[in-house]
Amino acid sequence: MKPIISNREDSGTLQDIGRASVQIVHDLKNQLNGLKLYATFLRKRLERSDRPGDEQETVNKLISGLDRAANDLSTIVQYGRVIELKIQNGLDLQKVFRGICAEFNLECAFEPDQANLIGDFDSTQLTEALKWISVGALKYQPENDDPSVLNLSVRRITSDGTPAAMMQWNGAREWDHDPFHSFVGSDEIRMSLAAKIIEAHGGSIRYEGKSLAVTLPLASGTDRA
Repeated sequence: MKPIISNREDSGTLQDIGRASVQIVHDLKNQLNGLKLYATFLRKRLERSDRPGDEQETVNKLISGLDRAANDLSTIVQYGRVIELKIQNGLDLQKVFRGICAEFNLECAFEPDQANLIGDFDSTQLTEALKWISVGALKYQPENDDPSVLNLSVRRITSDGTPAAMMQWNGAREWDHDPFHSFVGSDEIRMSLAAKIIEAHGGSIRYEGKSLAVTLPLASGTDRA
């Protein structure tokens, strides 16, 4: 007979598994860093010796793969921990959005009279999250299309009776899964962490077809009559 487990016990078990998983992933990252150290030493020896170029290229690919795996594991560790925000009052989201558009060379459309997009956010974490989403959207553009097909639109909305800003990436290729709740690749790992950061700010995030959308609450004092 299967033992009966209370909700409290079940919740505690899941938390224990979560903490153990984070520690295991952290240990795996340390092991990968050790392998990278040996691979880097090997590359230096190959560079000093008269070895075929394809051997050096193989070692370079190995190091790149170890770097990528270690970065993914770091992101998973971040995801498994509680998001701690360092809130900056009166952050202008419009400046953040325009900076992202400029950095990724995206076509950015602001609706008229959108100057007042002020809120209280962790500038560093929020900006990083929005960049991860932009990178994912860019990599999932329709094949053979001009990068300008992907565009960003920003508008002020009312969500549950309170002012909010919506940032929407339009023109990406359709995923066969929800990229904000998936760990099937490096981009999805970062986008899943981005979703957690957005939600920690009281915002929401969704994927619908060829559109990715982030909604963030604005400071109530910025609402207009």
